[in-house]
Amino acid sequence: MKLPIYQIDAFTDKVFKGNYAAVVPLERWLPDGLMQAIATENNLSETAFFVKNADGAFDIRWFSPLTEIAFCGHATLASAYVIFKRCNDLEAIEFVAKAVGRLPVCRTYDGLIEMSFPQRRPEKLNEIPANLIQGLSIQPQEVLITQQAYVAIYGTEHEVRSLVPELNLLSALGPRDVVVTARGDEYDFVSRYFWPANGGDEDPVTGSIHATLAPLWSERLGRSELVAMQASRRSGLLHCRVQDDRVYISGQAVQYLEGTIEIPEAQMRPL
Repeated sequence: MKLPIYQIDAFTDKVFKGNYAAVVPLERWLPDGLMQAIATENNLSETAFFVKNADGAFDIRWFSPLTEIAFCGHATLASAYVIFKRCNDLEAIEFVAKAVGRLPVCRTYDGLIEMSFPQRRPEKLNEIPANLIQGLSIQPQEVLITQQAYVAIYGTEHEVRSLVPELNLLSALGPRDVVVTARGDEYDFVSRYFWPANGGDEDPVTGSIHATLAPLWSERLGRSELVAMQASRRSGLLHCRVQDDRVYISGQAVQYLEGTIEIPEAQMRPL
């Protein structure tokens, strides 16, 4: 069986920047084990699979090299980029995911792709895990928590950029990941994201966590529209807008490659 595959760099307009995602359009779902095997073989932050449903929306699932992920922003952006490129007359689409519901996506007048996510506001954390404090080389000012991650807040962008994580300690915090963030020098806020328990060491750009970070910084900075920089080695730029119970996250994407996956029919059965 032959399957199309695209590799897209998301939240950037340049190849080799932003976050890489593989996108595999499907006519019907493959066995879970096979999708995981493809994602592991790709060895990218995420591989997204989507199937068009009877309502005209796209059911979407995301896999890291290690496991299926409940919510992934950059691979959603990459998938939208592929769909818009394949169907140039489309201006808006909708994804559906089990953990987060319906995710409307549209092309904006200024050439960005805008995704609508449910807000995931962080909550106070009464007791900070020892592995979190010991796993971060710089003590945070404050730590909050969401279903997805621990949110460590710092006083300066320099602290976020210079922090050196102890990934073996942070991996023990799974299933939650760790995001570190501060008010930015050039941008409204900056962040870095570590997920050794779920996918890798440091994620280049994490769209999903901005459904948490954008409301957090919107409240603290007193603005509903923000520009964020994820300060990884590859880096990425995210335009965020907080409105009611939604967070609108926009970015650019660029295609790195287009190819074909060849899977012998004997391996199409569940792994």
